[in-house]
Amino acid sequence: MKTAFLLGSLNRGGTETLLLDVFRNASKNNLNALGIYRKTGVYENEFLTSGVSIYNLPVGRNPINYLLKLRRLLTTNNISIVHAQQPLDALYARIACIGKGIRVVLTFHGYDYTENRFAFLVLKLIIGCTDRNVYVSDTQRKYYQNKYKLKPEKQSVVYNGISFDKLDITHPMTQSQSISSNLREELQLSPDILLIGSVGNFVTGRDQFTICRFMKLLNAVNVNFHFVFIGKRSDSESQLYDTCFEYCRQNGLSEKVSFLGSRNDVPQILHQLDAFIYSTDHDTFGIGVVEAMATRVPVFVNDWGVMTEITDGGKYATLYKTKDEQDLLREFMLFLQNKAVFLTKAKEAAVFVCNNYSIEKHIENLKEVYKSVVCAN
Repeated sequence: MKTAFLLGSLNRGGTETLLLDVFRNASKNNLNALGIYRKTGVYENEFLTSGVSIYNLPVGRNPINYLLKLRRLLTTNNISIVHAQQPLDALYARIACIGKGIRVVLTFHGYDYTENRFAFLVLKLIIGCTDRNVYVSDTQRKYYQNKYKLKPEKQSVVYNGISFDKLDITHPMTQSQSISSNLREELQLSPDILLIGSVGNFVTGRDQFTICRFMKLLNAVNVNFHFVFIGKRSDSESQLYDTCFEYCRQNGLSEKVSFLGSRNDVPQILHQLDAFIYSTDHDTFGIGVVEAMATRVPVFVNDWGVMTEITDGGKYATLYKTKDEQDLLREFMLFLQNKAVFLTKAKEAAVFVCNNYSIEKHIENLKEVYKSVVCAN
């Protein structure tokens, strides 16, 4: 059984990072796969050297020609499953595979909250016509299944997978000792300052502004801290970043906050944090949260359904009430008073996420979905 993964572009993002990790680990986990992408991007070279054959197949001005080429490519490579990452690619695949017996699987990486009219139309056309829809959390599955009245037997949950090798979690003490001063030196911070951080681009779905309001409260109770936001400012949603930046400036937090933008050393930074704080409006999984948990950092995240799910009801991270900076402050002060308890919880969290959210586990679960799709038809 061979699977063709369809991607839109190869730009850096959560979906692309996940698929790149899948490709890099495909061979040793017995996943027979190839990749097909419509648009290039900054990840192109990484995908081309991932160990999986990958083809650039742009749509161009003639969609019919694209569909014919896609059909030929799938047939030539004896593809059994086409796994699309976007509804549009799933629709293309459904048309290209007519009469071929090739199954179409679609993973939903987000919600439909902000879809434009065309994207929403494509979603409605394809969601009931796939052989299987895959969701990255059960919270997300329930949303789509209920809204679109989908057949339960054609819906599956496969949690995202993290390639923990890149986090160097097997030797955390060696890692943290070797880089312990890097970020503090970069920001000229003294060793006694509490270093807190969050990871995530400033885009719809994230809620960095609640964290900013929390920092104002934390500063008011005279906690000696410095906070780092890791994530880029979106050109199309620049107000999300600008609002946070201006709020910090107006409330005397500029010296206590650093907006670091996009970074390539996130794993190293996570190891240096004293605590990780995250706030979301409607994330579907929370890769940044899981990566922080894996590095044994005490994690604070709001009680959005997905976050409650991936932390086992808050057993492996501290949950606070969504959009409630006062509740976050209360929980954080408990951490400052009982660090040993929270650090023990963080160690247990690392074991939990490594057992449940590894890239190996992700691939294993994908293969089970593929097998059930083929057997069901």
